[in-house]
Amino acid sequence: MVMDTNSLRHIFSRVDADKSGSISANELQTSLSNGLGTPLNIRTVQLMVAMFDRDMNGTINFNEFLGLFKYVQDWQTCFRRYDRDNSGSIDLNEFSNALISFGYHLSPQFVNLMMRRFDRNRGSIAFDDFIYACVCLQTLTREFSRYDCRGIGHTVFSFEQFLTSAFAVII
Repeated sequence: MVMDTNSLRHIFSRVDADKSGSISANELQTSLSNGLGTPLNIRTVQLMVAMFDRDMNGTINFNEFLGLFKYVQDWQTCFRRYDRDNSGSIDLNEFSNALISFGYHLSPQFVNLMMRRFDRNRGSIAFDDFIYACVCLQTLTREFSRYDCRGIGHTVFSFEQFLTSAFAVII
């Protein structure tokens, strides 16, 4: 759904509860839902704000909001594509299919580990946790690639060992 600038300014002003001209992670969290009727996980919202906070002041202004809005829409489209049963969450099989389509060929054991780390004991991953899991995986992959000079998926340790250790530290 493409929205015009005036519509986006209206949304921005509604989210900017304190009328400061910028949106904090808390303001953004209050306005977004994970599709299961609850606000997005604050760590996902903080991650997104940090990604789009170009002036590094801890909030997003309207121009930064434009990028974040499109980013969330793109993730919603992606999420819907893999939520085959339209349950509002991604189960293990749907999550595995998403990771494969993103180019990750991970063992079933590791996909299970990721699922347990991100499902908040629900047995499925909500929209916000899906974003968080995928962004973490992308970030860690990018970091791993810096050290995997030959692009073979191994350095001193395997990719999954690196991810397992990194997930234990960051989550």
